[in-house]
Amino acid sequence: MGNAQSYIVASLSVCSVYLVYVHVYCAHKLLKTNELHSDKPPSNAYVYMKYLSRRVTRRAGCLYGTEKQEAVYTVVSCRVEDALLRRFCSAAGYGWDYPDSEYRDIPLCFPEFLCGRLLLMLLTHENFRLSPAGLVHVRQSLKTFQPIDELKKGPFTLRVQVLGYQPTDLGVEVDICLSATSRFRCVVWESVLTLLSENKLHKAIRCSPKNENESEKDEPAPDTLKQVELKVPWTADLKCRWSFPCQVLSLPARLFRFTPHIAPSLWMFSVCLAEIEKHKGVKVITAPVTVTAQFKEPLVVPGKVTVGFWEAPGNKHQSQSFCFQMQQHGGGKAHLVGRISRC
Repeated sequence: MGNAQSYIVASLSVCSVYLVYVHVYCAHKLLKTNELHSDKPPSNAYVYMKYLSRRVTRRAGCLYGTEKQEAVYTVVSCRVEDALLRRFCSAAGYGWDYPDSEYRDIPLCFPEFLCGRLLLMLLTHENFRLSPAGLVHVRQSLKTFQPIDELKKGPFTLRVQVLGYQPTDLGVEVDICLSATSRFRCVVWESVLTLLSENKLHKAIRCSPKNENESEKDEPAPDTLKQVELKVPWTADLKCRWSFPCQVLSLPARLFRFTPHIAPSLWMFSVCLAEIEKHKGVKVITAPVTVTAQFKEPLVVPGKVTVGFWEAPGNKHQSQSFCFQMQQHGGGKAHLVGRISRC
């Protein structure tokens, strides 16, 4: 009996050491380097542990530390997987058969989808100066310099980097740049996300920033306005090898605070672009193009929304632009407003 107990204790000890080595030590060493390989992502468990640690030790809306070193991560030797692209298209408004369609480029939001876990790693980086909990996506500026299909031609590189922090009346905003570079070291796609870490101790009225998306000022002309009604699913299956299950991060809050489930901003953004492409053609979003968006109110799921888009007013010397918005079904508050412009 004693030998059996000793054997069990020894086996458990070996398993514990192995798990600590694989999921903690190896992941810790990987995250100490700023460049990772696509075939060797860090352990989900360790990244989640870092997230929980930062969430407990830091308060939202407060800026910590100094800008002694930049927070940046790069993943090399990435490749486009057909099954992954198909799953994204199915969940993000394009349809499961989108990759098989002729003259179709990779969706504009697909590189951001690939940066999911990379972004979370950045938010838990030792040089990231905010709490990763409760960050709100308020603005986004996306640019394509070449067709995103260039990423299919060989291994490419993904990169996430903090550009800077801006204190506001509501808390602190941080600009994060995501980019995808082709095998020829040319930037194909770039997106700047503005996230707000809201200070709950300060009561401030949410007001529009000076650089607010101008599309909100453009009144849709009746002859160009197109509206599409859509159902909002319970969850968008936007997960991949380099993404992180955001539902896991929000689970404790939903269990103990009974907070409603919110649709991901990536899903909202992608669905709007997908509907515009379906009704206006692929030329509207063909590179080079700039898409700006402002996220207004959170979208509670499930439910229904109305996606509207129209040709933006402009003079003869300007290239054609489109404005779009996602609003509550039946009118009312807007969840997202944006604009597509030719570069």
